[in-house]
Amino acid sequence: MLRRTLGRTGAELSLVGLGGIVLSGLPQAEADRLVSEAVDRGVCYFDVAPTYGDSQYRLGPALAPYRDQCFLACKTAERTAADSARELEESLRALRTDHVDVYQLHGLASLEEVEKVFAPGGAMETFGKAKEEGKARFLGFSAHSSEAAREALRRYPFDSVLFPFNFACWYQGKFGPEVLEAAQQAGAGRLALKAMALTSWPKDGRKYEKTWYEPLEDPELAALALRWTLSLDVTAAVPPGEPSCFWQAVTIAEQFRPIEPEETERLRELAAGLEAIFPQ
Repeated sequence: MLRRTLGRTGAELSLVGLGGIVLSGLPQAEADRLVSEAVDRGVCYFDVAPTYGDSQYRLGPALAPYRDQCFLACKTAERTAADSARELEESLRALRTDHVDVYQLHGLASLEEVEKVFAPGGAMETFGKAKEEGKARFLGFSAHSSEAAREALRRYPFDSVLFPFNFACWYQGKFGPEVLEAAQQAGAGRLALKAMALTSWPKDGRKYEKTWYEPLEDPELAALALRWTLSLDVTAAVPPGEPSCFWQAVTIAEQFRPIEPEETERLRELAAGLEAIFPQ
């Protein structure tokens, strides 16, 4: 699988990463097999968070034989220094490592959250200390708010941004271009979420419990959507949390070719009929 360099870090990541939630709820032996096959197929980027069920505890043992070959990203949704420091130590223990390659503020959703993490006693104190002590090689964040993402980039020279770069949000809600441009100007690496998302689940329930949005299941459209995202100026994408969706994304990435203009137009037309997950 093709690899790309993550911003100014010099680290090379596979086009597709494994979102740790894929492992949540699996028996350890099954998690071990899944990670081993992913590595065999070229996946070297792994992203996990304490909020993804028991995924940290499954990924740690599964990734241990390959840890030196892989780029491990972890997150915290805690916003204070004390709580994020406690969570970082537990993540390191669960993941069976003395450091993560990038530690990320998880899901910044508002300017108020950005203010909280940068305030005295906020999580950024933990982040700075983690980098000084070698517990995190790089620092980043994920966000579902364009405004919060741009403000975070203004406040600190983050190494990476994990953000929903999705065709429907981009064309229907114009959600994504400003963050991509801000990250480029800041020199932060760009990582994509929700590349294979279609729209919100219908009110009568979800088909997949590990994805809070409805993913594209049509193989042709799913391939177009992921190829569209990977044709942006991004390093890699983390696909939906269901194992079947992950393997679908791996296959697409193994055969990656840039999106063509007529294919882009097809996605633009599809987006026009959808309710974007992130309209602004």
